[in-house]
This record gives sequence, C-alpha cells and structure tokens, in this order.
Amino acid sequence: MNHNESPIIVGLDIGTTKIAAIAGRKNEYGKLEILGFGRANSSGVQHGQVLNIDQTIKAIQQALLNCYESNPDLEINEVYVGIAGHHIKSLQTRGDMVRQDPETEIQRWEIDQLLNNQRKTFIPAGDQIIDVIPQDFHVDNIQNIKDPVGYNGVKVGANFHIITGDRNAIRNIHRAVDRSGLSTKDLVLQPLASASAVMSDIDMEAGVAILDIGGGTSDLAVFYEGILKHTAVIPFGGENITNDIRMGLGVLKSQAEAMKVQFGSALADEAKTNAYITIPGLKGMPAKEISVKNLAAIIQARMSEILDFVTYHIKTVGLDSRALNGGIILTGGGSQLKHLIQLTEYTTGLNARIGLPNEHLAPNHIEELKKPMYATCLGLILKGYSDYDHKHKQFTEQFKKVEVPRNLKVEAPEMEIPAVLQAVPEVDGNARKQKFWDKFKNNLIDLFKEEEDQVIK
Repeated sequence: MNHNESPIIVGLDIGTTKIAAIAGRKNEYGKLEILGFGRANSSGVQHGQVLNIDQTIKAIQQALLNCYESNPDLEINEVYVGIAGHHIKSLQTRGDMVRQDPETEIQRWEIDQLLNNQRKTFIPAGDQIIDVIPQDFHVDNIQNIKDPVGYNGVKVGANFHIITGDRNAIRNIHRAVDRSGLSTKDLVLQPLASASAVMSDIDMEAGVAILDIGGGTSDLAVFYEGILKHTAVIPFGGENITNDIRMGLGVLKSQAEAMKVQFGSALADEAKTNAYITIPGLKGMPAKEISVKNLAAIIQARMSEILDFVTYHIKTVGLDSRALNGGIILTGGGSQLKHLIQLTEYTTGLNARIGLPNEHLAPNHIEELKKPMYATCLGLILKGYSDYDHKHKQFTEQFKKVEVPRNLKVEAPEMEIPAVLQAVPEVDGNARKQKFWDKFKNNLIDLFKEEEDQVIK
C-alpha cells in the first residue's frame, strides 16, 4: 500500500471520564502516523452509556475542536466509535452453508454471505447485533481453519461470536455523533479495539486476556489459539473507585480523584502505615487527615471485585492460568494504579503486564498517546484499517486479471463494444487509484464545508 493511498481514519472514544478523537494514517512501514489529536472531559456518559445527549454532543465538539487546533488541515467526516456499557452481551453460534458451486474454490464473497446470515440470529427484543466475529471455520470434514478462501468443498461453516447491545443505547450513540456533524462509519466493541492496539500476534497465539479499565466500565476480551473466545463488559471502573473514596473518607469527588491518582495504591499492604494526606476543611472547618493505608484499602476492595469478575469470565470459557500463557494485559486509564500488577497476579493467578499502544505507532507520535488510556481510540483507527484492507482485498479478488496464453489465437467476429466499456479510458492502475483518491478527497472537503456552514448557522 502506497503512503499516498492510505486513507485518514478517525477514532472517537466516547468514555465516561473523557472523549478522545484521534486521526491517523498508516505510513509505508504499516505504522500509524498521528495527524490530529483532541480530548475533552466527558459529561453525559455513565457506565459507558450516553445518557445526556446534549452534554455528550458538547464534549464531542470540544474534542473535535481540539483535534482541528492540533492540525488545521484536517477534514473529519466519518468516525469509528467505541461502544461499551453493561447492556453489552455476547453469544456463541454455529452457521453452515451449502455451496452453489462445489467444483470451484471458496471465494471471499461466500464467507461474507455466511457471516451476513448470522445477522439473522434470533436475539432478545430490544437488543441489536453490533458485530459478528468468526472464530474458526470448517470445510466439509476439515476443522479449525483460520481462512477457508481457496479451499474446496461442498459445505462451509464456522463458529461465531456475536456481540449484541441495547437498541436505545446504540441509538443514543448514533444520535450524539450525527448531531455533532459526523457520521458513524462503524461501532466497535471497546475491548476489541483496545486489544488490537496493545496485543501482538504472539500474544494471540499464546492465549491472553485484555482488561481495559476505563472510567465507567472494565472491558474484557479473551483470546486463545488465535481465536476470540469471550468478551464481557464489567460494570465497574475508575469512577466507582473514586465514588468509594468519596463516600468512605467523606471528601469531595475532585479530592477523591486527586488522591486516587497521586497517592492511590491497589495493595493496602504496600501503603505506608504512618503516612497521611491533609485535606483542607470546607468553609472554615478544620483540615482532615486521611490515612494512605485506608485509601489503599478502599481501592483494593473495588479492584479485587473487578478482578474476581475477570477470573469468573475466564473460567466460564474453560480456560485457566495454564491455558493463557500470555497472562493478562492491563490497559485503560485505571491500569496506571500503583501495585495493580501485583494485585492482578495475586487475585487471578495469571502473569500481568501493562499494555501500551506503542507497537503500532510511528516513531514521531505525540508522547501523550503512549498512555494506556488512549489504547481504545488508537485501536478504533486500526479497526478502520482492517475494514479498508478487507474491502481492498475483495476489490482485488473481484477484478483478477485473466491471462490469455500468447500462442492462442482466436478469430472472433467484429462486435459492437457496449457503451459502458467504451466509456472506460485505458489508464494505468496507479493513475486510476490516484484519480479515485483525489475525487474522494475533494468530496470530503465539500462535505466538510457543508457541515461547517451548518454549525456556523
């Protein structure tokens, strides 16, 4: 893929504590070059769900404004959006399809058709299918195939992981994005976005669990033998820890957040017994002395609860510490808590490490984006490129050149060339692609100008 051909893809992470917009493009080495970055404090979102649409729109527009300020030449129209919340559910299905022409090799469109058939799966009323992810394919009696394109057989099938969400919650996300002057290219489950940003192929093969500890939720994705085995959204995150501190120690929310970030620890045993934090009193009241050990005990209690959920979900799919050789990768803003790795290893029995999205970033990236809290947003861009590559592959397969042997001469009668074919000039492939991308860019600029006019009005 030429550098000039790569589209600019924008990820929009609508979180409980922050909204981040990042624009990126892959360079010739396949690494992400960040072309724009903006963030804003989030309000209107609770536990990953958009509740107050007006407040969410203001926060999205502020994040976009900051993104434009970082790069005034940017034109943002379509975005990949992350979705989370305790309304997210997943189920396993199996689908099979008898092929129309078993004499030929399996084509990409047949796999897409098999996948689309799963979108008709019966799900509870009020829910909607967000994503259908194939796990492993089978062709006739051959099992555990990663990609069946090119295989030959009468019947092709697969096991699928289907992710569903509440229809109203999904509608609220679309509404907030649309009214911010953008269109949603695709909704992506946040743990899958985070996983693509912090995980390598080796991790996937070894078996690994990704835990993204966000503000409102903690999102889990479990991979084993290169297959997505399980996803879950745990309805607790950093906000819950802050609220626990606020209630337990009788302080303001802003003070609780500041204490958690500056002095917080996930292990009470590691906190100093004789260390205290002084909090100024309200309206002439005496200052308050807060024990660092008590603070750590409150954090540990809530983090242990989240990690107990993780252990439960891993056991649900029949995996344990021996199966997941890659251990647990912790990411998201909450992963920056001191001593969290030790608590995770103690609670789950798995090795743990912090997942940073550095592997996919080009060397000249913004230092701020190294933080695990931006893993989801960068993962959304990678998801966009995955879709782009898939469509590119489909296009290539559809228009494969048929080579005619040079020594083969066929006398054919003169035929009238259809008008459609006459209209196509003979240009080389690169010129055609460049022309397409120029037209695409001009269309984007026109669209962006229209959106800008609407905002000004």
